[in-house]
Amino acid sequence: MPKGANSRQIGGSHYKGKSVEHWDFVLMHDIPYLEAQIIKYVMRWRQKGGLNDLRKAGHFLQKLIEVNKSFTVKP
Repeated sequence: MPKGANSRQIGGSHYKGKSVEHWDFVLMHDIPYLEAQIIKYVMRWRQKGGLNDLRKAGHFLQKLIEVNKSFTVKP
């Protein structure tokens, strides 16, 4: 049996079969928490929570906007 956290999933199979696990993608790209949660819910909505997962992603997006309201892109 394969070892390691990626060899199993607790609570469903909604991340299995993806080309990359959500947490590996987040770690590879050093994605901050709120952004990672948005990605998580968007990745799995068709396999797990349906539209409720999209609402959760939207809730995290709302918070991300609130905490970054003064953010500007630096040229």
